[in-house]
Amino acid sequence: MKKALIASTALVLTAGIAAADVTISGYGRTGVLYQEGGVRGAIDTDGDDIADLGASDAIVQSRLRMNIDATTSTDQGVDFGGRIRIQWDQGDDETTVAPGYVYVTASGLTVEIGNSNTAYDSAALLYNSEIGVYSRSFGNSRGDFFAFNTDGYPSYDNVTDLTNQRRNDYMGVMVKYAVAGVNLRASVVDPDQVYDRPGDVSEKEYSIAADYVWNDMLTLSAAYLQNGAGLDGNDQHLIGAEYAFNDKTDIGLLYIDNGFARSIVLDDDGAFDGFADTDLGKTYTLYGSYEVAPLTTISGYVANNSADGNETDNAYGIGGSYDLGGAMLAGSVQRGFDENITADMGVQFNF
Repeated sequence: MKKALIASTALVLTAGIAAADVTISGYGRTGVLYQEGGVRGAIDTDGDDIADLGASDAIVQSRLRMNIDATTSTDQGVDFGGRIRIQWDQGDDETTVAPGYVYVTASGLTVEIGNSNTAYDSAALLYNSEIGVYSRSFGNSRGDFFAFNTDGYPSYDNVTDLTNQRRNDYMGVMVKYAVAGVNLRASVVDPDQVYDRPGDVSEKEYSIAADYVWNDMLTLSAAYLQNGAGLDGNDQHLIGAEYAFNDKTDIGLLYIDNGFARSIVLDDDGAFDGFADTDLGKTYTLYGSYEVAPLTTISGYVANNSADGNETDNAYGIGGSYDLGGAMLAGSVQRGFDENITADMGVQFNF
């Protein structure tokens, strides 16, 4: 009887697994990262509130990311699914499991609920100027906005009580529709469904985005964001175009209004004394890539940003990659708006 029960249970579990499609995908990367002036800020080691120990200029930086996707389909052709992400980054004291999201797809329409992606963050060209093994660019948006949260829900690092509490009731919803080369997205994020926190950091974030791809060559992209990262009035937008000569050679232009950054102001006694908003300016980025030889691609960009706090308004970078088939060698050298140089070299593999 016991053996029959075990066999029956195994059969039921096997049937459940067979009815669903569970996949694991992701990537791993490792390399050397150099940052002029230190990869992190200096720290205080003797308690006198003076940063007296500078950080190393170069470190080994690694990451392992695994996306677990589970999907199933109904007899009516409706797909249901969900995603959870597991990730470890060099320097983390533990591997993180991201909050998940569930979704439903039918006839080109998809709705994500939970720790969802957002329309603005999903705009087709937003990150296309990135280079190097760590996929970085000073031509990226400098603004703060919600996206899929890999390291757990964002925290209230800018509320008046300074308690850095997690937004455990964060809720995102994104709707996207694809038809004939057009991709439309709209999203809303409620930073906290339960409590209306002080300090104008709990506003709902709204964003919309539209992309159009013509003949696998020309891509047009535009997006608008309201109350970025829950900050009232932190509105941002972008518009861009890219022309691909082939899958390894392209050129693009991107314009981004970055909104503002908010920081806490303390009085002489260390007590909360309000907020300070800093305009992050507008960024224009010209970027491109070119296959100089089989399996070898050179990429680069030039970016201009108008923020008042810049040491220079111009940043640039050049990088290269070599396709190993399932993996790649990549590296870059870049100079930021602070006039400091950063460089990287390493390997990434996908699975």
